[in-house]
Parts: sequence; C-alpha cells; structure tokens
Amino acid sequence: MPISIYSESSPHNSPLVTVLMPTFEQSAFICRALESLLAQTFTDWELLIIDDGSRDQTEAIIAPFLTDHRIKFYRGEENRGLGAALNLGLSLAGGLYIAYLPSDDVIYRDHLASLVASLESNPEAIAALSGVRHHYNKTAPGVIPGSPLQLVQALHRRSDDRWLERADLVTDDLAKMYWDKLTARGEFVGTGQVSCEWVNHPAQRHKVIQEPEGGINPYRRRYRVSQPLRFHSSAGNFIDEVSRYQAYRERPDTPFAKDGLKILLVGELAYNADRVLALEERGHRLYGLWLPNPHWYNYVGPLPFGHVEDLPPENWQEAVRSLQPDIIYGLLNWQAVPFAYAVRQAFPDIPFVWHFKEGPFICLERGTWPQLLGLYRECDGQIYCSPEMRDWFYTVAPELAGKSPCLVLDGDLPRQAWFKNRGLSRRLSEDDGQPHTVVPGRPIGLHAHLVGELAQAGVHLHFYGDYTQGQWQEWIIRAERLAPGFLHLHQQVDQENWVEEFSKYDAGWLHFFQSENQGELRRSNWDDLNIPARLATLAVAGVPVLQRDNTGAIVATQSLVRQLDIGLFFSTMAELGNQLRDEARLEQLRTTIRQRRDFFTFDYHANELISFFRQVIAARKG
Repeated sequence: MPISIYSESSPHNSPLVTVLMPTFEQSAFICRALESLLAQTFTDWELLIIDDGSRDQTEAIIAPFLTDHRIKFYRGEENRGLGAALNLGLSLAGGLYIAYLPSDDVIYRDHLASLVASLESNPEAIAALSGVRHHYNKTAPGVIPGSPLQLVQALHRRSDDRWLERADLVTDDLAKMYWDKLTARGEFVGTGQVSCEWVNHPAQRHKVIQEPEGGINPYRRRYRVSQPLRFHSSAGNFIDEVSRYQAYRERPDTPFAKDGLKILLVGELAYNADRVLALEERGHRLYGLWLPNPHWYNYVGPLPFGHVEDLPPENWQEAVRSLQPDIIYGLLNWQAVPFAYAVRQAFPDIPFVWHFKEGPFICLERGTWPQLLGLYRECDGQIYCSPEMRDWFYTVAPELAGKSPCLVLDGDLPRQAWFKNRGLSRRLSEDDGQPHTVVPGRPIGLHAHLVGELAQAGVHLHFYGDYTQGQWQEWIIRAERLAPGFLHLHQQVDQENWVEEFSKYDAGWLHFFQSENQGELRRSNWDDLNIPARLATLAVAGVPVLQRDNTGAIVATQSLVRQLDIGLFFSTMAELGNQLRDEARLEQLRTTIRQRRDFFTFDYHANELISFFRQVIAARKG
C-alpha cells in the first residue's frame, strides 16, 4: 500500500496505548473525533490515522493536529478496505494496548482511562470494552443487542492476529473479521461505563454493507472497488463473485466485429447482469455509465465479470462525447429513470433505446413519472417487458404507438451458459407419490391459509431464499401451524444450480393473485403487466408454472403461459391438487417447457436485440 507519512518527528518513548483511526471520506466528522481524543484524561497514547484513499478535505482538516507529536498520518492512494487499513495500523503500532477511534465516532474524556484500568485489573483478559451511545437517546452498557462489538468500544492487548481484508471477505460482522480471533485467546471484560459514541449516520460502513439499505453494489460504488468480491453481510446471503465469474473474467475479449456496435449501457443491470456478455460475444463493444446510487440487488459497474469498460462517473458527459457510441441502451428498473433521463437530455443526437422492466406505478408514487414519460417520448426505440405493458403505455401516451421502433423483450433474462449441459434431477414426487411445488423467492399471494389448503390437498410447498425468509417470519410461523410437514424452507440458489435444484419439483409458483382489471387495460396494476423474473428461473429448470385462473382479465403471465402451453391454471387449491396428479398432462407440460428453455435466456434474443439496435440507428439516420 503506497503511503504518505505526515507528523512532527520529535522523539518519544513508546506509548502504552496506540489508537487506530481508520478513515475514508469522513472530513465532516474527523475534527470532532480528534478533539475527543485530545480531551482524554489518559494521555499516554499515540494516534495513527490511516486514510484509506479519501478524495475529500481530510488531509487539510487534520493538518493542524499534526503538530502534536503523538499523532501520525498515513495516506493510501486507493481504498483497500477497513481490514487493510487496520492491519497497516497494527503493523506500525508502538503501544502495548490497541484502541480504536473511527473518524466518525466520539470518545468521552474517561474512555481510555477506564478501558486501560479494566484491562490492567484483569491480567487474564485479552480485551476490555465500554458501554456505548448508539443513537442520540439510546445507550448500551456493553455490546449493542443485535450488533457486534464496535471498534470505538474496544481496547485489547497486542497480538499477532490480523483483521480479515477485502480479498478474504467483505462483511459488517466485526466478530468474524477479528474479535473471534481474540476471543480464542482470552476474556473480554466490560468497564460498565458508557464512555463513547458510535455515531449514527447514513454513511456508516455497516449501513453501506447491510441489505436492504446497503449491499454489494452500494458498497462497490461507495468504496470504488473494481475487483470481484466475496461478500456476506450479517443480513443477507454469501456472494462469491470471485469464483462465480472467474471463467468469464479469464477469457479474452471478443475481437471487435467489422460491423460491430459501440453500445453504451446506461442505468443498472438488476439480477442477471452477466447477460450483456451475449452482446460482447457477438463482436460488439460494451461501455457502462452506471446509476450512481444503486440498490443492493441492482448490479452496476465495475462489473465482476469484466468485458465492459466503465465511463468515469465524475465527468461522464465529456467521456460520452469522447466515446461517441453508436447507440445508448438505457435500462432497466424504476430506480434508473432519473439518471437515464439525464443522459438522454444531455445527448439528444445519439440514438437512444429505453428498456423498462418494471415500476410505472412506483414512478408515479416516487415523483419520477415526468422523467419516465420523457424517456418514452424522446427515445428512438422502446423495449417493453410484455405486450400488455406496451399496450398500457399506449393508453397513457397514445402518440407512442407507431412513433418509433419498439420491441417486446424481458429485460432481466439469465445467461444461457448457466444451463448448458446441466442435468435434470429426479423429482421428489417419484419417491413419495405426493406433489411438490416450489417458490424461488417471495411467496407473493400465497397467504398462510392457502398454504394450509395446499396441505389439505396433499401438496407440498418449498420456499427458497433465506434472506427472504427472514422478512417473512410471521408468515412462516402461521403457515407451518396450518400446514405441518408441508412447508419446507431452503437456502437461496444461484443460477448455476437452478436446473439441478428446481427440477426436483412438479411445478413452480408465479405470483398468485386475483386480477381486478375485468379485461380493461386502464384498470391493470403491476401484477397484471409484469413478467416476474422467476418465470425464467423455473422455465430453464424445465418446471411447469402455476398461477390463478384469471380468464377474462388482462394478465401478461397468463397470456404468455397459455401461448406457450407451459403451466397450469386453477381457482382453488383442491383443483390444483387434482391437476398435479394428472401425470400425463404434467409430462406434456414438462416436455414443452424443456423444448422452450432457451427462449427464457437472454442469448436466445441477443441477435434480435442487435437487429433492433440497427433498425433504430438506421431510422435515426433516415
């Protein structure tokens, strides 16, 4: 790690306590933290400030403090993560004891004194911890319930143990990062005093990491991370981008085709981000201009699989002008609408295709409806996730019909490569003779009493997604009470295991709802217009799909499933139970959906999408 060192170099004896202050773009907080250290009644300390690649005013703000010979400043050119910053501090520390003062936290005047006294009065202990204020009017006498021990609370004896670094794992679980190593060496003793503050604000590291406020993509953007991550927040699932996308990263770029397009992706890529590689594999160049504040589940750059060149977010207008892409491909969900519209406004002369997956009603609620309509009215080509969504927008803005080229294509289909040469599993029903159904995600519309009715019909329900299960705890308790032995919980399954895992089941659930639109498009809501991502998940695994019979209503999934003949429709769970025991019909559906598996992958449609881009470009030139 390249470092710059700034300090007064007057000689002094080694201090009893080394205080480590990791900081990253906390210039608004750091002066407060430093002043709280200088106010300590205990004075035998040194402070090592480890600036992990800040680009704000941190260096200028702390400069006056460096006249104190106890304070040293180390600055890295790039952000390497909390673990690396702390390990640098541990390697430079001269103190017998190690304390921590993150630059956005505060310690009260007796903090260090009380920690040192507690540790020295307990010679067998490895660490001391204080009580903490963690909200403006909430305190904890020790570890905050539901949280790990925070850095600002702790003082420990020096050891050879080191913090987990970013290459090992990104997590907000400090016990996993370090405290568990110390726990194996000795006891943690408490001071019994609230002597510090873990300052509550939106940019706290754990909030950037924890879903749903944070997540892997907010973390990546906040800390400017370019490499793939192993990531596990205390609220979510383990994500291993390192191994998952290794084969993609290691293959060479596809040579640029003679008639290749320079495609600028604008916005975000939702769940199946690597689908865009199908365009690169056809000889086109991909560039990314990403939503600056993504949600945790919305992939943005730098992408962990490579082959997409990012434009700098700081000066993206100049970068786009320099690139001169052949087409701008704006996508995907409601969160990207304002940014995509800003890009469209900035570059009206570049052909622009708008691909909207979901959320017109959310845009209405969030106040971004004018920008959404602006994108549709001003774009050169429109891509809708379903014919019903297209027709609904024509009722909102009739002038869109025939205005410009349009295409119907689900915007979040998975990569074909995940499913090639994946064998099907033996179905559970072949062993126990009972129908088994699956929900890959939220059991939307399957109220607990309906799960009970499923059980009465002898039908099992398998619910996947441990993070989602945490959000549906009350539902699980009620459903298990009403359907003992018929509700089964499973962990999340990533794309590479969809075929093996989900092909065990006789059928899979789409969103289960009673449409209220009575065949009138203007009455339609999002359930009516949506093609949920789980349809592709089930289809590539060769699993027939289940949904309520909404005959007479306009429902996008109903139209598609009937057209392709890949699912069952029913009104009651008893009726479903009978249909699931019609093995001849189920085998017919399985055969049909397996024949159509590729239709539910992005690669299947990639050539059509490129042809659409060329049509848009030609129409613009003409």
